[in-house]
Amino acid sequence: MSFKRLETDDFVISADSITGVCWDKGVTTLTSFFTSSVQAAASSGDYYLNIQDGPDSSTSESVQFAIAYGSKIGSGSIPYNSGVTGKSPSSTIYGQYRTMILEDENTDFAFGDYTGTEFFVISVDRARFKESLFPGSLNLHLSASEGEVVLTDNSKDVITNTFVGSNRVYQIVSGSNGSAYSGTGYTPNSGSYGWFLPDTGLILLNAMALSGSAAAGGIGLSVTRANTNNLTNNQNLYNALVEGANFQLNSQETITSDFVFIRPRSSEFNYSENPSFISGSTGEVIYNDFINNPQTYVTTVGLYNDTNDLLAVAKLSKPLIKDFTKESLIRVKLDF
Repeated sequence: MSFKRLETDDFVISADSITGVCWDKGVTTLTSFFTSSVQAAASSGDYYLNIQDGPDSSTSESVQFAIAYGSKIGSGSIPYNSGVTGKSPSSTIYGQYRTMILEDENTDFAFGDYTGTEFFVISVDRARFKESLFPGSLNLHLSASEGEVVLTDNSKDVITNTFVGSNRVYQIVSGSNGSAYSGTGYTPNSGSYGWFLPDTGLILLNAMALSGSAAAGGIGLSVTRANTNNLTNNQNLYNALVEGANFQLNSQETITSDFVFIRPRSSEFNYSENPSFISGSTGEVIYNDFINNPQTYVTTVGLYNDTNDLLAVAKLSKPLIKDFTKESLIRVKLDF
């Protein structure tokens, strides 16, 4: 075993972006959507619906995302207390995402050039992505009484990223694969179709834009604003998803790697402490050829700290021959 101190220029740091499918089982596009009757009937059903890739009767179904409806004034759901207006599950949902995204309880959502006080939210299950959602991969088909719309984020149409609070935000527009079909892709009167927040796994859909007529860029999605059953609006969006039958989305992960370059020079690492080199009784080199023309085979690289603790081990794919006429360059990759 031989040691050599590494220098600063022996280290290189690299970051690579890796993309993959978002949905379970390697599915690139969700075309079928299922809810759980158990979850919908539970207390959580007043706030959101979990959307699965199979029915409850399936043995392999898993939650892909959840949908919810939020209203600043608490419309669309039954108040907690009939004597206190504006406080209901929908107002709780609105306040939750306002705090999470805007980070300011006195600020409203601005969907393009329109200030929205109600929205639908699609929250992608955290198990579906490692680091973030992949901008430009969103293709969401929604269908209702006024027709169908294909929605995407506008990540390929903007030059710089926009942040709201600490969250990276893209507008959701009429288009595909990260670009609007024409112009900004907004509706004529209700701004954009919502926000795409890749780092938090959220898609906010502008309820006013979707509920408009086809002439106004909407699909006539039914939005109940009366204080009625809490499940109604969530069910309406679910129906639009089922009719659209197409939801594409990818995930993204940045892998940071440290590359360590090990450079055995011609004069280094040519001898071995292996018993085949050294006489066990006298400590002399057994063969003269091992003195003037030794050969060794590098098989393993160990990385140690200054206190001689072994931190990492790299195994070569095959032994690397080394003698006084050869120099080598071994690249060790450490992923974090």
